[in-house]
Amino acid sequence: MTDTVSASVQRLPHGLLTGQVAVVTGASRGIGRAVCDLFAAHGAVVLACVRHSSDDLLAWQAQWQAAGATVELIPLDLTDDASQKDAVKQIRGSGFAPTVLVNCAGIASGATFALTSQANIRHLFESNLFMQLSWCQLMARLLARSPHSSIINVSSSAVQQIDPGTLAYAASKAALERMSLSMAVELASQGVRVNVIAPGVTDTDMAAQMDSAAREALIARQLLKKAARPVDIANTALFLASDLASHLTGQVIRVDGGLI
Repeated sequence: MTDTVSASVQRLPHGLLTGQVAVVTGASRGIGRAVCDLFAAHGAVVLACVRHSSDDLLAWQAQWQAAGATVELIPLDLTDDASQKDAVKQIRGSGFAPTVLVNCAGIASGATFALTSQANIRHLFESNLFMQLSWCQLMARLLARSPHSSIINVSSSAVQQIDPGTLAYAASKAALERMSLSMAVELASQGVRVNVIAPGVTDTDMAAQMDSAAREALIARQLLKKAARPVDIANTALFLASDLASHLTGQVIRVDGGLI
């Protein structure tokens, strides 16, 4: 059993999400994987959406099952409409009724204003907005069947911080935040809460692709002077998904170490 799963298993009795069924995208690594671990530790059935299965993911799933948790792998390529529909069919056929959706999947890239191409902007908007829109539309129909459910979208602190090289990425995440607020307004009558987490620099594979000088400069601007761990973001998702946040919707929660 890995250290992450072993440490998480120790939290199983807490049960903040007992009886909940969580669908998590981007579940193979980083923030998505941390969300799955924490949610499983708190009693949720976790439907982990991954583009491709692997020996590592199967071993991870088996560890949670051995610990008494339910973690199922759902094949999902968000860039493919047919794959989205197939994933929804599999979720429907799983016997579990989703009550929480956490969207961690997305991409990042950087270029200055002078070098940003329309193709680059289209690519980022396709991944970070359009595919999220179609996926949320499909999943909202399932979530609305529960009297109380929640959608959590993952954005970025880049929306608020106007830094060089972030034009396309920050714009795509700003659009995601605006979409999420519209969702909160329109889905409230169906009992679906919608909130956003906007992480700052987080120790993930995606963050490792950043220019090291730019990464350190961002961390230096934080009050806490350190990168977040994926579990720091997962902790916020846990709160938003739980009954502790039952009166919270339409909010963007910045988890950025006090980035100023």
